Amino acid sequence: MPDAKRMFFLGLVFSAITVFFWGMLPIALKLSTGFSDAITLTWVRFLFAAVVILVWQWRQRRLSEFTRLTRSEWFRLLAAGTLLITNYTTFVVSLDYMHPGAAQLSFQLAPLFLALGGFLFLKERIYWQQWACFAFILIGMAIFFHPVVEQSFSGNSALSGSMGVGFIIVQASSMAWTSYALIQKSLFKKLSSSNILLAIYIYASIVMLPFATPSHLQTLSTQDTLIVAFCCLNTLIAYGAFSQAMRYWQTVQVSAAVALTPIAAFILTEICVSIGLWKGIIRSANADLLSLIGIGLVVCSAILVQFISANLANKALKKNQQTEPELTAS
Repeated sequence: MPDAKRMFFLGLVFSAITVFFWGMLPIALKLSTGFSDAITLTWVRFLFAAVVILVWQWRQRRLSEFTRLTRSEWFRLLAAGTLLITNYTTFVVSLDYMHPGAAQLSFQLAPLFLALGGFLFLKERIYWQQWACFAFILIGMAIFFHPVVEQSFSGNSALSGSMGVGFIIVQASSMAWTSYALIQKSLFKKLSSSNILLAIYIYASIVMLPFATPSHLQTLSTQDTLIVAFCCLNTLIAYGAFSQAMRYWQTVQVSAAVALTPIAAFILTEICVSIGLWKGIIRSANADLLSLIGIGLVVCSAILVQFISANLANKALKKNQQTEPELTAS
């Protein structure tokens, strides 16, 4: 398989895994609200991932990569960890001010921030066709969540003010996530994606420990324990796949794929409802025809941007291949 096709295929696989597991995460987090607070559950997820990756990297003898880091690169690594913690905590705080569906919709500006970050800081080019796809993704998101938006913004001015505060907090969460992703990509020349995540998870586990209450997890039922275990595995798999996707694809492609996450969450939720899982906890969104049109628009736009990006990459590769013989001849 040629390198360009191989990189496209691997980026597609890892992006799909990321979207699938991030789509399942809201369901698991919803189930966990009855027995654990958000900070403790997040701390457990980070700690579990840190231990697993540490053992794996030690057995593979890959920990020596850290000895080659400069002081500046260590600072960037710790900054990435701080930003990821900020992303987790601020999003949870935003739910005190706005409906979870509205918060999820507001967070979908993060993929656009990621593409802009790649354009501004990593010098990745974004073509007008890709900009158009992102515009349709945003339009599709707005259409898909229109019942949530209408319900959230209807009523008195106090509710609107609360929504405004929540929206600002969500955008802080989005910017933190975007900055984390860009810093992570800037470290790929020195560290593997696994080692980057390892350092971030260890740092987060230490920083969040004073605010967590692990004792609450000692009285969990078997079902609750399975939910916590799934959340831990979700962190390990989803962020591992996301890191690999960032390695093989440009940020504009990954960000377009990540935009499918709320759609995946919607579909998986409806599947749980249709087969009768967790009745009374997981409820249907009761999407109308307009919301379904929004889903179609987002899915088609996200798929289209992949084909556009792959086609532009192939054209650039062919152009470089034609230019090289001319330079050699001259």
